[in-house]
Order: sequence, then C-alpha cells, then structure tokens
Amino acid sequence: MRTLLGTLIFSFLNFCLLNELALAGVTRHYKFDIKVKNVTRLCNTTSIVTVNGKFPGPRIIVREDDRLVVKVVNNSPKNVSIHWHGVRQVRSGWYDGPAYVTQCPIKPGSTYVYNFTIVGQRGTLFWHAHIGWLRATVYGPLIILPKLGVPYPFPKPYKQFPILFGEWFKTDADAIINQSLQTGGGPNVSDAYTINGLPGPLYNCSAKDTYKLKVKPGKTYLLRLINAALNDELFISIANHTATVVEVDATYIKPFQTDKFLITPGQTMNLLLHTKPFYPNASFFILARPYATGSGTFDNTTVAAILEYEPPPHNPLSMTQLPLLKPTLPALNDTPFAFAFSNRLRSLASAEYPANVPKKVAKRFFFTVGLGTNPCPKNQTCQGPNGTKFAASVNNISFSLPTSALLQSYYFRKSNGVYTADFPSSPIIPFDFTGTPTNNTMVMNGTKVVVLPFNTSVEVVLQDTSILGNESHPLHLHGFNFFVLASGFGNFDPNNDPVNFNIVDPVERNTIGVPSGGWVAIRFLADNPGVWLMHCHFDVHLSWGLRMAWIVLDGPLPNQKLPPPPQDLPKC
Repeated sequence: MRTLLGTLIFSFLNFCLLNELALAGVTRHYKFDIKVKNVTRLCNTTSIVTVNGKFPGPRIIVREDDRLVVKVVNNSPKNVSIHWHGVRQVRSGWYDGPAYVTQCPIKPGSTYVYNFTIVGQRGTLFWHAHIGWLRATVYGPLIILPKLGVPYPFPKPYKQFPILFGEWFKTDADAIINQSLQTGGGPNVSDAYTINGLPGPLYNCSAKDTYKLKVKPGKTYLLRLINAALNDELFISIANHTATVVEVDATYIKPFQTDKFLITPGQTMNLLLHTKPFYPNASFFILARPYATGSGTFDNTTVAAILEYEPPPHNPLSMTQLPLLKPTLPALNDTPFAFAFSNRLRSLASAEYPANVPKKVAKRFFFTVGLGTNPCPKNQTCQGPNGTKFAASVNNISFSLPTSALLQSYYFRKSNGVYTADFPSSPIIPFDFTGTPTNNTMVMNGTKVVVLPFNTSVEVVLQDTSILGNESHPLHLHGFNFFVLASGFGNFDPNNDPVNFNIVDPVERNTIGVPSGGWVAIRFLADNPGVWLMHCHFDVHLSWGLRMAWIVLDGPLPNQKLPPPPQDLPKC
C-alpha cells in the first residue's frame, strides 16, 4: 500500500510538472551556481568555470510569454555576467548581460537575479557568459516552446535534441586572451572542438568522450543546433542523411533540404531529421570543422559525434554491425558554399509569421568591419604585425569598454567621461575596402555610441575590409532581430545594389556572417529603449574592439520607456 501510494504521488508530481511546462505565461525559476570544476578532456584535466557543475551548462526550457527568473550565485574567483543571446529583452535591458554595457559584472561571492519576459519569440536560442573568454565553458541551451495550443509550422517531431558546438582549451581560456592582449599577438587556438561538451573519437584519448545521438528508424527528430564556439564558423554534415532546415535564430523560415550546413558563432539552427525506415544497428558520423577565411591561425581539426540507430527487437539482422560512415564536408575556405547556403534562407512570411520589414528608412549607416593595429607601448615588445598590437574596429574605431556600465551612465545622465554620442555613420577615411589594403593599419580607440530616437527605422550596410586580410565576421546585435536584405562581394555600391534588396521575405536573424571580401545589408526597427551592443561573435575580435553600441531613447508612452534598474544590479 505504501509503495503504491508513493508511486501515485510520484506520478502525480510528474504530471503536475509536465502540465506546468505546458502552461503559458508562467514564471519559471532557475538557479545558476557559478563555480570551478576539474574536467578531463584529451587526457588532460583542466579547471574550468561551470554552471551547476555542468559543461555545457543546464538546459532552460520556457514558453513564449513566460517570465524567466534566474538567480546567479557567483562562487567562482572570476567576475561573471550572463547574456541571454537572441532574447529581445523588451524594456528589460538591465538583464541583457554584457559586462560594462548593460551591467557591471557579478563579483565573486555576489548574486544577481535576471528577471525578464520572453516576448513574441519561440525557437532555439542560448545563454552564455559575456565577459572575457568565460564563454568558452559557461554556456547552455535556451529552448522557447510555442504558446500552448500553437503548433509548429512543420511536422511535429518525435523527439528533440539540443546539439551544442563548442571549443575546448587545455588551459584557462581567460588567461589565453589576457596574455594576447598584453603581448599584442594572436591568442593560442583551441585544442579541440566539442559536440555537447565532448571532443569525439577523432582526437587522441577521446574515444570514450563521444556524444551519441540514438534514434529509431522511420521517425522525425528536431535537432536544435547551437554554435557556441569562441572563434570559428563551422561546416556540419551527417553521413548519408539530409535534413530540412526550418528555423534560424528562433525565427521560422521557408523549409529546404540539404546535407551540409554552415553555422557561425552566435547562430542557432533547427533541423528536421527524418531517419531511414530500416537501418538496424547502423551508425553514422556527425562531423563539424571550421570554415576559415582569415590569414591567422585557427584550430584545423574535426569533431565527431555518432548518429546511432537503435536495433529493432527480435530481428536477426539487427545482430549485424554495419560500418561507420563519414560525410564529406566543404573545403576549409569554401566561401562560395557559405555564401550560397546563407542566401537560401528566407523568412516564412506567412499570415501567422509575417516578415515585418521596415519599408521606409529613417537612418542609414555604412559600417566597415575588420582588423587593424594599435601602436606598441614604449619599452614593450609587441607580437602583432610589424611590432604592433592587433586590434579590430567598426568604422576604424576600436571600442574601449568603460569602467562603469553604459546603461547606468545613460539612464542616470552621467555620460560625461564614460562615452560620447559621436560614432560616425560612415568611415572617416574612405578607401578601396576590399582591394589593395592601405598602408596605414592603425585604428582609433574610444567609447562612442549612436543615439537613435524611439521607433527609428534603421538600415546598416556591414562592409568587410581587406586590412590585414579579408575575413568573414559574424556580427551579433543585442536587443533586436534584423532582416537580411542582401549580400554581395566586393565593395557595396549604394547606387546599384539596393535595387536587389529583398523586402518581401528576407530572413530574420540576430547574428549574420559578413561575407569574406564582401558586404551584407540589414534593417531593424529601433523600438526597444536601452543601450544595445553590436559586435563580432569571434571572441578574439570582440576582445580586440570590434564592437559598437546603440542607445535607443524612450518613446512618449509609458510602455515605451526603460524602467528603473533593479535594486540588486551589480556595482562596478
């Protein structure tokens, strides 16, 4: 009787939990315990910063319209902040997370409660640390389910799996970038890529650290891909399988099938994988390796996971083990494939999920993005080009983080000495951006922002530059989604290229790869008051200053204004 009663109570609690998850508009509480843990990979034990002792960190599952409350307790020796990547943070910029932009970091021994509502979004996003290179180990999936009773605009999957791609360093990644910033040279590259925290069997001493995705024949699975790698875009393929791309950056797209994928750091992508009807005991490699366009060093290795079919019961053929098959990935520098893949993405643009592209543009900007140099300080030897220090910039301005948070400085009108509102709308010195590089590689340094009135429609052309070599740059915008109107190679032509802008069904994203040696045009509506960072999601370039910030002013109505900061907002 006691056992039966216990079973009934357990079943009831599980029912309540599942039923609670099905509800919409509820508050979901999580706790993040930031602490150091020893983790062994590649025959090497490394002390890493983790969340709740997990690598990758815990999975967060919410529904559209839910309020998410996450208490972060910093029990590590490092300063911490958490960014909810891709969450629009409508009037909740205090919880966006980038250190010294929307908040001061959470100091060791301190806590901060992130408290915000998921407004008008559903799909796959992720969360990660946003200070130094702590993101190398502090990240995890953020899965936003549709509202209760609202179906997916594609066949309902049998099961869902988050697939997170990361990078593994045998030493403290934060120490690597700190040394790089001191010497001015390029940082050491990672020692391996990972899939759900595991390097896989193609690395030495890693056969046991292999992620296995177990599936049944004849089923449809939703794979939620997240590129959490620090510094590399990745080509991905599953041997002998095609999949249907149905979503990117938590926005639905027109479905298309392919057997190869490209995903940049900061991007997410949902795939429908239809398993074969009969594949007893079959296994297939899931491979990922970098798409590399720059002239610098990078981790030229391949990570593998295994797609493993479960054997059907009572079938004598299931005793036969089939060979493990490998897919063919694009070449490391296959820019034509990368460009073509990105151009296949189109918004669903349906009645339920329209593409609300701003038709009229109030403000236009032309931003060059790329590398450069800073002079070497006196009495120091620097390891950058020609004895300089590596830098990166937008419109030749390398963004310097202040020592106090920009959002607080703006809100309390104490910007003097913190930032200036004179970020240029176009390059100060025009040149042949993708042609023969200029001899002057020096950048300017400063904390400059663009100020926008509420509800301004904005168009930005992001132009790669050939200074120190053409390179693809994944640009991420905080606080907004944007529409990708067009892209091309060479220098953007303001007279002819806008004729080809797609304003009918452009893909909607929060992170876009600027083509190597080319440009991309985006639009967004600045309807979210606050301070919002835009930066390269290669963390090495972010650390070198490839970032800028937008300030969006309050609107006239009460629901168009930024509320006061929370009482527990960390202090610098």
